[in-house]
Amino acid sequence: MEVIPAIDVLEGRCVRLYQGDYTQAQTFDENPVSVARQWAEQGASRLHVVDLDGAKAGYPINLPTIEAIVRAIDIPVQVGGGLRDRQSAADLLKAGVQRVILGTVAVEQPDLVRQLCQDFPGQIVVGIDARNGQVATRGWLETSEVQATELAQRMAALGVAAIIYTDIHRDGTLQGPNLDALRDLATSVAVPVIASGGVSSVTDLLSLLALEPIGVSGAIVGRALYTGDISLKEALRAVGPGRWQDVPPDFGSSAFA
Repeated sequence: MEVIPAIDVLEGRCVRLYQGDYTQAQTFDENPVSVARQWAEQGASRLHVVDLDGAKAGYPINLPTIEAIVRAIDIPVQVGGGLRDRQSAADLLKAGVQRVILGTVAVEQPDLVRQLCQDFPGQIVVGIDARNGQVATRGWLETSEVQATELAQRMAALGVAAIIYTDIHRDGTLQGPNLDALRDLATSVAVPVIASGGVSSVTDLLSLLALEPIGVSGAIVGRALYTGDISLKEALRAVGPGRWQDVPPDFGSSAFA
């Protein structure tokens, strides 16, 4: 299972929010580029970058920072936050971002999602952020009447490469992911689902790993990496592609001679 470090950018800084509340932003590093290098050096296979200013404004704000991150590392970067028109998504992809994450437009402009999936196959991801099963939009400042599973099915039919599911009540809380909601969502669609929000320990990651057979392909981890509750190297050893249970015993080695 993929463990994806999150870098949330607010006013050029690497921060974490609590339940999406901008007034509770905690700065972890003034330089998101150095943070990106750190996660890449520790073995991350992908980074998840959110432009928090963009999510609130409705258009990308931290593009120079995102471009600098992409240039600084040689692993794929996926980016979300304020992508509400074709040009914004195209600009990020042109800048070297591997996948763009659409949120609000999935609810408000499904035709745009369809168009982007056709124009950039395999590079469009939809982030479904939910409160009590209902989808939140506009930087989590509004809650719609749309059910998360219903939106996931619609987006899968349009051809998105993956769905990122965030339970807002768990985000930034270190309370563990909402396994029931993830199970419902993953079983309702045939595209990979990436879990986000609340992951606080390697034990949480192992719980998510148990959902891999039904389509939960990865976990985005934020606050727990920054507080030290999770070591990225330990997480990758526990649930990543090289986890110990995937390595067959080598009975021909000298240890058995």
